[in-house]
Amino acid sequence: MNPHTQPIQPGANIKIRSVPNLRDLGGWQTRNGARVRYGRALRGVELGQLEGDDLTAFSKLGIRTVYDFRTEPERTAHPDRLPPGVQHIVADVLQDMQIAAPAQLLNVFDNPQTAQAFLESGKTAALFEQVYRQLITLPSACAAYHKFFTDLSDETQQPVYFHCTTGKDRTGWAAASLLSLLEVPDELIMQEYLLTNEQLLPALQPVFDKFQAGGGDPELLRPMLGVSETYLAAAFDEMRQRFGTLEQYLSKALGVDENHQAALRELFIEHG
Repeated sequence: MNPHTQPIQPGANIKIRSVPNLRDLGGWQTRNGARVRYGRALRGVELGQLEGDDLTAFSKLGIRTVYDFRTEPERTAHPDRLPPGVQHIVADVLQDMQIAAPAQLLNVFDNPQTAQAFLESGKTAALFEQVYRQLITLPSACAAYHKFFTDLSDETQQPVYFHCTTGKDRTGWAAASLLSLLEVPDELIMQEYLLTNEQLLPALQPVFDKFQAGGGDPELLRPMLGVSETYLAAAFDEMRQRFGTLEQYLSKALGVDENHQAALRELFIEHG
């Protein structure tokens, strides 16, 4: 039996060692008192280290389709390892972006002293807020999220698993916008989003330790390796400035019409 068809605490971390930040989007309450169904959509990190017992555990989730939001260099460096029969769909959100993807920023910080100067400048938050705004505007982002949302209305492809590299930014917006469509209150959407800091950062302790060993202050890495309310707020602000509502963003920017939106609500919301 798939354990994630059973009621669990919303946002509970699913324990697979090589897949931190793994959770089901089910269980969150909507504004009218209904709930998001479990076992429809799960979010997490890239699956390049999935093997052995972890591969067995992941197989038990029953995932049928994986949506990979990463860039080509990210996918080439760490290709997903999937159970047999799982469909892998590339939806490159940042293909059109001129600067490095958030997940690749760590490559800049091989020299802790140089990184320290950048991080102390306070530019990290501004950079990520800019990235989140481009999740709304980039043609490649619109195309990727169009594919994701359109396919989500097909029950035969579920359960789905969607991810980027660390499952926090591109994945974070996909999760937040889906929960918003399902009429989950903003404060709960933010709560779900911020769970990344609890579920991802402990797994990145070796990165913090290496940075500290090189003379850097590990606390300065948290805005880059984790998430912040201001990041997601920037995406919602850009979306509302340009389109007014989430529904208009889906229809005008992503080409996900009212029928698809209604189908998603019917499929993902559990009443009673």
